Amino acid sequence: MGKTQLLPVVQMETARPSFRSRLRDFFLIKKMNTPLGYLLILAISVFIAVATAKAGIIVSAAVLALVIAVPILYCLVVYPKVGMTIVLTMAYLIMWILRLDVIHFPLGTLMDGMEVLLVLNLFIQQKKKRDWTIFKGPLTAIIVVWILYNLLEMVNPSAASVTAWAYTVRTVALVMVMYFVFLYNIRTKEFIRFIFKLWLALAFLGAAYATKQQYFGFFPFEEAYLHSDPNIQLLLFIGGVWRKFSIFSDPVVFAYTMAVSSLLCVGLMTGPISKKKKIILFCLICFYLSAMLYSGTRGAFVLVPAAMILYAILKFSKKILVIGLVAAAIMTILIVIPTNNGTLYRFQSAFKPSDDASYKVRKINQKRIQPFILSHPMGGGLGSTGTWGQKFSPGTMLANFPPDSGYVRVAVEMGWIGLFLLCTLMFIVLKTGINNYYTIKDPELRSWCFAMILIVFAFHIANFPQEALVQYPSNVYFYLVLALIGITKRLDNQQKGLPDDAK
Repeated sequence: MGKTQLLPVVQMETARPSFRSRLRDFFLIKKMNTPLGYLLILAISVFIAVATAKAGIIVSAAVLALVIAVPILYCLVVYPKVGMTIVLTMAYLIMWILRLDVIHFPLGTLMDGMEVLLVLNLFIQQKKKRDWTIFKGPLTAIIVVWILYNLLEMVNPSAASVTAWAYTVRTVALVMVMYFVFLYNIRTKEFIRFIFKLWLALAFLGAAYATKQQYFGFFPFEEAYLHSDPNIQLLLFIGGVWRKFSIFSDPVVFAYTMAVSSLLCVGLMTGPISKKKKIILFCLICFYLSAMLYSGTRGAFVLVPAAMILYAILKFSKKILVIGLVAAAIMTILIVIPTNNGTLYRFQSAFKPSDDASYKVRKINQKRIQPFILSHPMGGGLGSTGTWGQKFSPGTMLANFPPDSGYVRVAVEMGWIGLFLLCTLMFIVLKTGINNYYTIKDPELRSWCFAMILIVFAFHIANFPQEALVQYPSNVYFYLVLALIGITKRLDNQQKGLPDDAK
């Protein structure tokens, strides 16, 4: 009789879940719907109540800020589309929130932080899936050169203050990095449509707010702002009428925003959209432009007519020629017709700069500063003129110089080298955009590219009489426009089965 061999029973021990997976199960799967979760919520509630009783409302405010900030920070790093939406929205609202005077925190620094987090997300994505092909091309190259030159200005031997450079470079080079964020993360037509809807909605808010200011007056906090500094009244109270600034920093930014938003509508109307949508876009153009007149910004009045000349050149046809001649006739009548209306008179003066005293003063100032520009290839340093110049290098010649122009400021602060680079940037942008417009086959993408060309051209002109590219929201949206010029071509190449960087 054989012996029965007993095999040892080995009990397989189940692997214990890791601490990270247990946290995930507790917070994301069970959503704290456990006895331990109830105890944790109760403990947090008691802690906040006791802390508020001891330290006051500041604790509640800190908790509220934390509850809002953490999800936003998470979205900026993990979900770039959400992050870009937040940045594009805040670019419109930041100055209005500051003027409310309810948040005593440097929101400009907060915008810088959000932009840095979006750039961090870009590098994280590149680490996971390396793909630098979409960054190829002359447009990306000149933007990199421009950023590097702005950084090089830190060691400008003629600069009077490095601190002024640090404050100024934020609104120039740092915002330019958003071009790469937009270029990499905008990958579908659906998201571009969403961005355009957001843009037009925010512009509508700005126009409606200015209309309210025009017909119903300012809010008390806006009245307080207008009378907080005599210089504000000197600049904004013209001919017995307050210039309207809507939710923006000043009337110039408001007017330029309305002008480029109108051009966005013009470009979209050339695409394959329904008649109903074209009527809506036309109504938006009328609303934006009428609101723009309340700003009293003469430099903005010429932008749409100038852009429409480029429109006629790029889309030349017999129909366009007839429409252009009719529009030119109407514009001529508006310019020469006698009027007692202050708004219309200011509109007319935009087309007669030789009769404008302020324009003559600007010409004198620009002539006076030319020898300095020619003798300083790198200029006097970023932040050497205007507000930062008076704050960080008072008493210097440049601190009291009013640039009154984006191009003049670049020439004075960054020298003729900087001016050459900026003009080269504008040339390459327009050349790339026009080339893309004529090679894109998809009619919708083509209309989007066309709209971006008109907007860049308008910004190019706007930067001569005023500083058009340094204030929110223009600075952020300008680099969005530059990115969309490349994105529309890339999407069209993908539809045709070509490489992303195909010409």
